[in-house]
Amino acid sequence: MTDTPPEIERMMRDKLMARSGEERFVMGALMFDSAREMVKASLPRGLSEAEQQRQLFKRLYGKEIDIE
Repeated sequence: MTDTPPEIERMMRDKLMARSGEERFVMGALMFDSAREMVKASLPRGLSEAEQQRQLFKRLYGKEIDIE
């Protein structure tokens, strides 16, 4: 579902595609970093570093990669 009019969607895509590949890559990396921080903030407090990393990995990639 989207409530964005097609002309606005096209305009935003054109603006994004006008950026260099490097700029788009950096934008994606920064968005991933932000998402990672949000996931970390949602984990229970007091976890060891190893357990925090395990749960973070599972939350981000659990359905794509068999951890076992």
